[in-house]
Amino acid sequence: MPLAIDFFLHFAYFILFLWVMAEQLGVPIPSLPLLLAAGTLTATHKLSLPLVLLAAVAGCFVSDSLWYLLGKRFGSTMVKLVCKLSFERSTCVRKTEDYFTKYGEQALLVAKFVPGLGTVAAPIAGQTGMKYRVFLAYDLAGALFWAATVTLAGRFFGDVLRVHPGALSWMGHFAGLLFLLAVAGLLGYRIFKQQAFLKQVRTSRLDPVELKRMLDSGQNPYIVDLRHPLDYLPDPRVLPGAVRLSPESLMLRSGEIPRDRDVILYCTCPSEATAAKMAMKLRQHGIYRVRPLLGGFDQWKKLGFPLEQYEDQPASIA
Repeated sequence: MPLAIDFFLHFAYFILFLWVMAEQLGVPIPSLPLLLAAGTLTATHKLSLPLVLLAAVAGCFVSDSLWYLLGKRFGSTMVKLVCKLSFERSTCVRKTEDYFTKYGEQALLVAKFVPGLGTVAAPIAGQTGMKYRVFLAYDLAGALFWAATVTLAGRFFGDVLRVHPGALSWMGHFAGLLFLLAVAGLLGYRIFKQQAFLKQVRTSRLDPVELKRMLDSGQNPYIVDLRHPLDYLPDPRVLPGAVRLSPESLMLRSGEIPRDRDVILYCTCPSEATAAKMAMKLRQHGIYRVRPLLGGFDQWKKLGFPLEQYEDQPASIA
């Protein structure tokens, strides 16, 4: 038996526990290939399927409970930190907040299947004030559903290999290499997506100092606050003259947005993710004078620039 497989079999459950826990804590080491490999080995009865699932769920329990408590204590600050650790930072905050707004605690049942949601769902649950026992019930159910789906997929593959002993022997010799290639492939794909997105963002951002200069000189840019309702909780104020619109509302009203004025979008996402994505979409609709605000709401506030209370009334585009 190859040394790598022998080592894994001796410490499989502990390795699974640590690996899944690390991934859910935000370390960019995908556990999907490891769970598939463990599922394959359960088909040959070298590993116990219930113990594999127990190890994976236990790893989720430790990491998710920690993130929940930190989210409950530190709120949006902790959510942003989690997203900075994620390769899916371009979508994870907005996507997870939307899931929670639409589905509540049931979002936890599918969070681990969606890239970027698995880790950030726990601190957002804490931020929203969800009771821990409710969070734990749904989170563990979702973790078990996710782990069982992936592991059973690996077991099915293992059952197929058992029918072809030659293929099983070949897999045994190259399992370690195949596992490393699978992990490297997933990491490479995520890095490529993230770098491509960040490159697009960097070429179009507007510095807050430049926006402040525009406002002081009497220019009249159309400023849109794209923050999610959960992000208003720490500070409900907006930039001078800004209107609040969800990304969906902004696209529905894209025909009303002025083409002869600068359109400035801001959010509180890492790397101005939501603002950058919406800027790209608006450009596809023929609105070219649109830019995301560098650092978003947090950077504007940090610089001490003026903020104002928002009157909750229909936004006017004029």
